[in-house]
Amino acid sequence: MKKKIFLTLLGLIILAGGIAGIKALQIKKMIDQGKSMVFPPEPVTIAVAQKSSWESTLSSVGSLVAVQGVTVSAEIAGKVVTLSFEPGARINAGDLLVKEDTATEEAQLRSAEAQVVLAQNNFNRINLLLARNAISRSEFDTVDAQLKANKAQADAIRTAIAKKTIRAPFSGRLGIRLINLGEILKEGTPIVSLQTMNPIFANFQLPQHQLGRIKTGYRVRVTSDALPGEALEGKITAINPQVDSATRNISIQATLENDQEHLRPGMFVDVRVVLPAENEVLAIPATSVLYAPYSDSVFIVETKKDEKTGKEEKVVRQQFVRLGEKRGDFIAVLSGLKEGDTVVTTGVFKLRNGQSVIVDNRLAPEFKLAPKPADS
Repeated sequence: MKKKIFLTLLGLIILAGGIAGIKALQIKKMIDQGKSMVFPPEPVTIAVAQKSSWESTLSSVGSLVAVQGVTVSAEIAGKVVTLSFEPGARINAGDLLVKEDTATEEAQLRSAEAQVVLAQNNFNRINLLLARNAISRSEFDTVDAQLKANKAQADAIRTAIAKKTIRAPFSGRLGIRLINLGEILKEGTPIVSLQTMNPIFANFQLPQHQLGRIKTGYRVRVTSDALPGEALEGKITAINPQVDSATRNISIQATLENDQEHLRPGMFVDVRVVLPAENEVLAIPATSVLYAPYSDSVFIVETKKDEKTGKEEKVVRQQFVRLGEKRGDFIAVLSGLKEGDTVVTTGVFKLRNGQSVIVDNRLAPEFKLAPKPADS
C-alpha cells in the first residue's frame, strides 16, 4: 500500500515538473522574441524649436463701469402728467424725461410774482422819499426787505417747478422705464437708469508687487465671453494711490472706446496689461508635450545609422523639459531644449524612446499664436 502511494506521488511530481519546464521554455521564447522585436516606423509630423518674441503681459479679471451712470429719481413728490422718453433710447443732456403736475405751484407763482411787482413799486416810491429825507432809514429797510422776501418766495416756487420738470443730467442711453403715466411719485422714487456707454471704464486689480511694472498710458486688452473672438484695446487712465490692506492688491482703471456699445456696465471681462518690454522665449507647439505626473517630456527627432544595414534612419529620443507660459497653440520651454531641435508635434503618446519614425508633414496642423477656431 505504501509503495503504491509513493509511486503515485512520484508520478505527480514528475508531471508537475514537466509542465513547469514547458511553461518556462515558452516564457523564455516570448522574452527572446520581445527583445528581438522591432517596432515598425511610426509616421509623425515635426516642428523646429525656434526663439520668438512674445508680448509681456499681466493678466487680471475686471468689471465694466459706466463713466457716468445714475438712476434718475424724483426729487419732489408729485403726479406724473408727461412721459417724454422711450426706454432704451439715446438722449442728450437737458432733454425732458418726466413732468409732474405743477398746477398748484404755477398758481402760487403768479400770486408771488404779483407780490413782487407790488413790493417793487413800493420800493421805488420809498426810495424817492428817502432821497428827499421824507422818511426814516428804518422804513426804507423794511420795504427793501419785503421786496427781497417776495423775490425769494417767487424763486422758491420756480425751483419747485423746475424740480418737477425732470431732465437728463448728462447724455447717455436710457434703461427700462420704472414708472407710469398718472402715477403718484414719492420723493426718491426711481424713474429710469441713465448710463454713458462710450467710453467705458474697466476696473481691475493687480498684486502690489506688480506696481512698479505699470504706469498710466500702458495699453490694455479686454476680452469678454459676450464678444467671442474679439478684443478691445484701451489705456490705463488711473491707478489707485492706496493698496487694499486686506488683499494687498492695487485697484487700476482703464478707459476703453465702446462705439458699438457692445460692452455694458457690470459685465465681467478678462484684462491683459501689455507691458512695453517683450520676452524672448523658445517656443514649440503645445501638442509636442507628453504630460506626465513625474515630468513633462518631448520627443526629439534624430538621425541614426543602423548598425546592421548601415542605413540612416530617423529615430526619436525622449527628452524631459521644464515648461513656461502657454500662448495660443505654442508653449515656452524654459529648459531641456535648444534652438533648432526638431520635435514631434502629433501622436507623441504612441511613441517609445528609440523608436524609428517616418516624417510626413503633409497633414501637419497649422499652429498660431492667436488661433481663431471656426466653430468658436
